[in-house]
Amino acid sequence: MWKFYAILPAFFAAATAILAKIRIKGVNGNLATAIRTVVILFLTWGTVLASGAVQ
Repeated sequence: MWKFYAILPAFFAAATAILAKIRIKGVNGNLATAIRTVVILFLTWGTVLASGAVQ
């Protein structure tokens, strides 16, 4: 199970990099950063909920 948790940060970093590369055209840089942050927030909470850490 620890290997899964070790891979998750790499996945999140890759997801952030991919979203940064997409560069939503015509969107303010601050808004694009906020969108990436919200996506990472959802992924992180998904991991927390899937692991059963919230009771």
